Amino acid sequence: MFDFELPEERIAQHPAQPRDAARLLISEQDGCRDGCFKDLPGLLRSGDLLVLNDTRVLPARLFGIKPTGGRVEVLLLRPLGDEEGRWQALLKSNRPVRMGDAITIAEGFSIVPELRDDRGVARVVLVCEGALKPEAAIVRYGKVPLPPYIASSGEEGLDRQRYQTVFAKEPGAVAAPTAGLHFTPELLDQLARMGVESARVTLHVGLGTFQPMRDEDPKQHVMHSEWRRLGPEAAAQINRTRRRGGRIIAVGTTAVRTLESAVGATGMVRPVEGETQLFIQPGFKFRVVDRIITNFHLPKTTLLWLVAGFIGWARLGRDYRHALDGGYRFYSYGDAMFLQPEERGSAKHLEMDQQG
Repeated sequence: MFDFELPEERIAQHPAQPRDAARLLISEQDGCRDGCFKDLPGLLRSGDLLVLNDTRVLPARLFGIKPTGGRVEVLLLRPLGDEEGRWQALLKSNRPVRMGDAITIAEGFSIVPELRDDRGVARVVLVCEGALKPEAAIVRYGKVPLPPYIASSGEEGLDRQRYQTVFAKEPGAVAAPTAGLHFTPELLDQLARMGVESARVTLHVGLGTFQPMRDEDPKQHVMHSEWRRLGPEAAAQINRTRRRGGRIIAVGTTAVRTLESAVGATGMVRPVEGETQLFIQPGFKFRVVDRIITNFHLPKTTLLWLVAGFIGWARLGRDYRHALDGGYRFYSYGDAMFLQPEERGSAKHLEMDQQG
């Protein structure tokens, strides 16, 4: 399993300013080279299709008080979609939280935990009084669920702006699709003028995305599930692009998983909506994605396995060594990579996979 040591000072604490000033490592079969994200138009061409994840990060971290007066931190993970408005959540407190005891978040807004599973994940109900709705209560009282390796700026409004893509639309994520953080409206407009189209899909990113794999044998790993939607319009755009010979450029691993989980028996992308547990690793046959834009990921995560499935373990190691030696910034607010795939089935590609 690929692992590496990263000095703490290399973990980016804020995005580049402007966003598209981030560095871009261009990974090719025969080597890698340094670039800048704002120069992305030089890597794309008219007829290509960018696939963007338009999920919107919820301010899902809430702080409340137990009936005993103790403080509780509630991290909402995902709605369960039932009529009672239940959510999965993590509860953090100095002492255990009793099931059934209401946690007061604000006047007229409380959270009632019903049960907790053996993983420590609780099922909770959001209770609002008067005209206040749960979704509005979350936005009003919640804070951005920044990853633990990023310190808050101290300004909630600034954190909400930073940790959100400029094309975010569909609320439901507890983590940002970080490859999309590098885009600016100006860059998207420039790409559109040169004939690069864009399609929107939605995958609500969960915390499981960033959790380390506990077993080096991928067959033993239970992949987390995440809700995604690829609508009819996006499916038509993707299939039309492929028919005319354009390339599909997936922005982020979430877009990759959404696309590759939506391929039908005929090889065409079909509209899909619901949960996916697709685990992409070396040996996976990519049927839709031609290029990937992604950030530098945490060690021992399924994100690294996905990247290795696209470019091979040896090349992944080569690129990360280049990034570590070259002063690249890592993780959510860090720099990005532009990945060209290996030739599938080539002797070189098979050798690289075996080295993993």
